[in-house]
Amino acid sequence: MNTDLEQLQQYPFERLSALCSGLEPPKSLKNIPLSIGEPKHPPPEFIARTIAASMEKVSVYPNTKGTTELRQAISIWLKNRFNLNSIDPESQILPVNGTREALFAFAQATIDRSNSPTVLMPNPFYQIYEGASILSGANIYFLNCDEETGYLTDFTSVPEKIWRTCQLIYICSPGNPSGAVLSNSKMHELIKLADKYDFIIASDECYSEIYYNEEKPPAGLLEACSIIRRYNYKRCVVFHSLSKRSNLPGLRSGFVAGDADILEKFLKYRTYHGCAMPLTTQLASIAAWNDEKHVQENRRKYRQKFNDFREILGTTLPLDIPDGGFYLWMNISPAELGSDESFCQNLYLQQNVTVLPGRYLGRLSKNKNPGENYVRMALVAPVHECREAAERIKQFIISSRKNKKC
Repeated sequence: MNTDLEQLQQYPFERLSALCSGLEPPKSLKNIPLSIGEPKHPPPEFIARTIAASMEKVSVYPNTKGTTELRQAISIWLKNRFNLNSIDPESQILPVNGTREALFAFAQATIDRSNSPTVLMPNPFYQIYEGASILSGANIYFLNCDEETGYLTDFTSVPEKIWRTCQLIYICSPGNPSGAVLSNSKMHELIKLADKYDFIIASDECYSEIYYNEEKPPAGLLEACSIIRRYNYKRCVVFHSLSKRSNLPGLRSGFVAGDADILEKFLKYRTYHGCAMPLTTQLASIAAWNDEKHVQENRRKYRQKFNDFREILGTTLPLDIPDGGFYLWMNISPAELGSDESFCQNLYLQQNVTVLPGRYLGRLSKNKNPGENYVRMALVAPVHECREAAERIKQFIISSRKNKKC
């Protein structure tokens, strides 16, 4: 067996399950799960109709590169969403089975093990970045994203010796778990570093279509390239998905786009990887990328849930609505609430609401885990359930403080 497998850490939700094992919450309260970022809004009805009407396609082997029609639909969406001057559907777009699979595979295909490579990533982070880097044979350098940095990656804090060994950097905007958004100027700063030290930027943008301000959509890496007329998107690759945008996590549909030279080699890797997208999925994906009405309705529901949480919890704990994504990254550091682990344990035990300890999403770096004393709440449940969850969380906090004083 690959000995690098021993370095993989337990997944956050396995740790949460162990943390809450044996606890018995009140049977009178239905569980409200806010721990996993799995959208619970109904998927668009036209997607189900498209799948049902194309079931005969399951008898056909799909091409790893995807159909021309799908890549064209993605190209049109990218141009409209990020104001791109151009994006070539033939060489700069590659359909993938969701961003998780592609983000993991990308490191395996791009890392050169022979040169003591380093992969940079935000901290806290999506654990796939870490696992992909470990199994590619790379060292990891964490960029702490905390209150001091505005929960953003601070590229100026990285020593030059780290940049010199960097082959790949993962960025996530809007960020998981904070929802912080990188500006175009920050991305320009990173592109200059990539040119100077010759590394690849992998931008995870799977939350890009969930944002609070309808007039201010989050920027993207390809958009940043287009602004500086970098139309070949050299060293830049983005990852997008229908999971969050269209409430289709089970469809496993997304795409990678950017530098044609990188995608050409990634396609070669994927041809051997055996991960071609089924034609029924491709047809459903075309329909989803071509429609924005359901995405706007999706954002409206998330906006309502954020407003409800702010209304109910705003006087109980400091609560900032993130620029993007559907997570609340809540600081619970007041001593009377205990640690992030005990907060999650007791909230589940007393109110049957499941949230995730922030430390499970981070790693010890520079003598601290920037996720410690935070909890991540995924506002994925239906609107009425999220409102009830906010009421229960408020009651739990008030009760905890009262008990601490007694």
